[in-house]
Amino acid sequence: MNSTALQLPVAPTLDSSALAALCKASGDALRLEILRLLSRDSFGVLELSQILATPQSGMSHHLKILTKAGLLATRREGNSIFYRRAQLPALALLEPLQRALLETIDAMPLDSAINERIHAVQAERAQRSQQFFAENAAHFREQQELIAAFEVYGEQAAEMLAGCFPRGGASALEVGPGEGAFLAHLSPHFQRVLALDNSSAMLEQAQQFARAGGLRNIEFLHGDTTDARLIDRKFDCIALNMVLHHVPSPAAIFQDLARILQPQGTLIVTELCRHDQLWAQQACGDLWLGFEPEDLTQWAQAAGLSAGRSAYLAQRNGFRVQIRQFINASTIHSSNALAKGN
Repeated sequence: MNSTALQLPVAPTLDSSALAALCKASGDALRLEILRLLSRDSFGVLELSQILATPQSGMSHHLKILTKAGLLATRREGNSIFYRRAQLPALALLEPLQRALLETIDAMPLDSAINERIHAVQAERAQRSQQFFAENAAHFREQQELIAAFEVYGEQAAEMLAGCFPRGGASALEVGPGEGAFLAHLSPHFQRVLALDNSSAMLEQAQQFARAGGLRNIEFLHGDTTDARLIDRKFDCIALNMVLHHVPSPAAIFQDLARILQPQGTLIVTELCRHDQLWAQQACGDLWLGFEPEDLTQWAQAAGLSAGRSAYLAQRNGFRVQIRQFINASTIHSSNALAKGN
């Protein structure tokens, strides 16, 4: 009887050039600061130069080294390229080393001056968005209809809301209510509703909508998610409809909202999927060209939230809308722990 030799699988070998590139990239103090900055947010080369007080030419050189080592990924937003941390290492065998490196970097505190410059960059982004809405509040509906009118996603978002809260709840928050259409769905479900917007012009439109519809349980607040008046408040539900692509730091929004979400509370996010229609930035004041679903999941998990239900809507104009539910994961873990203890 003929026999064949047993062939064992060949173990993957470590590419020494990839290891050398990783070691080189992490062997510079400024590059470590860049990696620390990009732990959650994306920044362009000019923004990074401003934050780290480094000439653009030098910053471009460091970004090239980090990208070549597989530590950074890029995405184009209109005419600008933004850098963020890569989700996966360039080589699987380097994953333990890269993970340990990034965990150590994330434990490093940021200098107060750097923090101030980060806030300045984000304030500049926010100012551009606020200026757009101040100038175009009267044409909000026309602008929205260019991409995704409320009628396109509102019913699906309302269905998710009803499914998450079949018996209603005590309190809800909508961030960036626009003209107020979704408030008509929140108001009957919750005893108290807060509408928060950093555009006074848009907030006034939402107030007019509420008055016309007899929605009497809604409070209106001019501010953003960092407002000190929110610190001691908790909400069963938070709604964020077509807002993320207008905010300076989507990752920070998840952190802000997780802090004011009740135990077992739900965050409902309606947002554009990633697209390449550059005209939206000019015509609609968008800061970001949508997001991959994985982006939202990552930011939510970093804020202690877990992904729940999801729905996706395709439109004829080429845009795709995602409707996502995120749940206060820390409470779920606590509940599981109590159940095990019993």
